[in-house]
Amino acid sequence: MHLIVTTVLSLLFLCCLWEVETRKVTSTLSVSNGGPWGEWGKQEFCPKGYIKGFSLKLPEKHGSLHDDTGVIAIRGYCSDGSAITSSVGKGGTWSEEIACWHSYLNAFSLRVTKPQGSFQDDTAVDNIKFKCSVGSGVEGDGQAWGKYGEWSEACKEGNICGMQTKVEKPTWPQTMDRTELNDVKFFCCK
Repeated sequence: MHLIVTTVLSLLFLCCLWEVETRKVTSTLSVSNGGPWGEWGKQEFCPKGYIKGFSLKLPEKHGSLHDDTGVIAIRGYCSDGSAITSSVGKGGTWSEEIACWHSYLNAFSLRVTKPQGSFQDDTAVDNIKFKCSVGSGVEGDGQAWGKYGEWSEACKEGNICGMQTKVEKPTWPQTMDRTELNDVKFFCCK
C-alpha cells in the first residue's frame, strides 16, 4: 500500500512540475518610469495561453482634502479563461475587463506621477496602456494624472503570459499618503 501511495504522489508531483516547466519565459518587459515605493510581489503566470485583457483596481475618488491614490492593482485575463494578479493593494473596486480582442497584450506603457516631495500627494502609477499583438492598443480607465513614459520592448517570441507588480503597503506614517501600485513587469512566453 505504501508503494502505491508513494507512486501516486510521485506521479502527481511530476505532473505539476511538467505543467510549470511548459511556461518558457522568452523575455521580461519593463519600463523605467515606475514609482520608487513598495515591494515586488510574486510572479504570476497564465496556466496556459497568453494575457488577452486586463482590469484595474481603482480607488474611490476623493478630492483635494483627502489622499488621492492612483491604480491599486492590475489583473490579467488569460486566453485559457483564468485570471491572474500579483500584489494587490487594499480597498478600491475592479474595473471592467479591457481586452485586445482576437489578439494578446504585447507591450506596455505606464502613466506615472513622479514623487512630489514631503508635503505633496504622491500617487505613483495612474494608468496603463498596451499594444496588442494584432491591431491597435488599449488603455486602462485609471487617472489622468502624471505622464506616460516610453513603451516597453514588445514580445519578440510569443506574447505576454505573466506579470509581477510592485505595491506599497500602507505603513505608519505613510498611511496619510499611500501610493499602492508603483511598477509592473510582464513576462513573454512562447
